[in-house]
Amino acid sequence: MLHYTALVTILAVLFYSYTGSRVSLARGKFGVSAPATTGHPEFERIFRVHANTLEWMPIFLPLLWLFAYYESDVAAAVLGVIWIAARMLYMVNYTKAASTRGPGFTIQSIVCGVLLVGAVIGIINSFMHGA
Repeated sequence: MLHYTALVTILAVLFYSYTGSRVSLARGKFGVSAPATTGHPEFERIFRVHANTLEWMPIFLPLLWLFAYYESDVAAAVLGVIWIAARMLYMVNYTKAASTRGPGFTIQSIVCGVLLVGAVIGIINSFMHGA
């Protein structure tokens, strides 16, 4: 059973939901009515954090689960928590100024790279050892 990975998946979905709620609040605060996605620069940055998180979820989640299945539930969960923390850093920095989003983005990208490499190695090992 992959209990830790399941918990981290829930945390990632909750974080994504939180970024969505921030968009709703920013729409009201800055007077940007749906379906508009442009307006006040702060609204646009909040919107982009949410959209970018959504863009990364279909990369992060399958890699997280493949890594957990083929390598380690605990290691996947630790990497998942790092990914969420990096997304939080990205959110805080990007909301202040777009030019400061780099560190959070870089860390979460590296985590996905580690998950990818680990998953591929695990899959190859399972073929080689007949598991």
